Amino acid sequence: MVTPEGVALPLTLASRGTRAGALMLDLVFIVLLIVATTIMLIYLAGGTMGALARAEDTTPIGHALQFLFILWIAAMFLFRNAYFLFFELGPRGATPGKRLTGIRIAARDGGRLTAEMVIARNLLRDIELFLPLVFLASAGDGDTGAASLAATAWFLIFALFPFFNRDRLRAGDVIAGSWVVEAPRRRLEAVMSAGARVSGVSPATGVAYRFGEEELSIYGEYELQTLERVLRENRPEAITAVHEAICRKIGWDPGAGDERAFLDAYYAQLRARLEAGMRMGRRKADKFD
Repeated sequence: MVTPEGVALPLTLASRGTRAGALMLDLVFIVLLIVATTIMLIYLAGGTMGALARAEDTTPIGHALQFLFILWIAAMFLFRNAYFLFFELGPRGATPGKRLTGIRIAARDGGRLTAEMVIARNLLRDIELFLPLVFLASAGDGDTGAASLAATAWFLIFALFPFFNRDRLRAGDVIAGSWVVEAPRRRLEAVMSAGARVSGVSPATGVAYRFGEEELSIYGEYELQTLERVLRENRPEAITAVHEAICRKIGWDPGAGDERAFLDAYYAQLRARLEAGMRMGRRKADKFD
């Protein structure tokens, strides 16, 4: 993947089996939420069911139960649609199922995931999965008519779609411009453990890198994560490219020969600034925020 700054970052595409497992986990979580919500609403209804059987729907009890039923319908809609949107629009870009299986969604253009991308890929899930399943479920037992066969073919076409493209994309990913990649939990041992690097002093030249508020305010959490990945992988060409991009952005002379120390110091100070802002309730998602 090539970021908007021109930095090439290697990614590992999530396997089809892992993606299917993550979806199954999320569907289990959704079912559990539906069951818990249904039980809670039944509990709230309490003993009004018997009273309703002896009363007209126009009574206060009848209106209360109608309101609870409307709440139940709204909750079912939100669990089916808003569940994926809520989690994938977050900073991790992953639902609980994806996080447990170590994957996340990412923009194929290297930029930040947008709300439009996430909404598009999840609206397509209704067409890919839920609608054909509803048609199949609504068909009577033993119904092998044209509608049932068409629904089966519809479901199989979209279910097998990731097997017929090299990036394992489902139709929603094609429309949204996203893909699903591995996101294993790893720590940045080398960068944050060396005291000299965190202090901003180059171990090679002794130069102390200090950045002001104006220079650190340019970037946000997304750029910090990208910089962390570059430092972790420690590929010389990426280190040089990111060093030059940051220097151009903050108005420094890029120079040469001390790129790693510069980036270590910038990472540590940018991270400290963003964390301080988060403690005060201020967040900067990326350089456009």
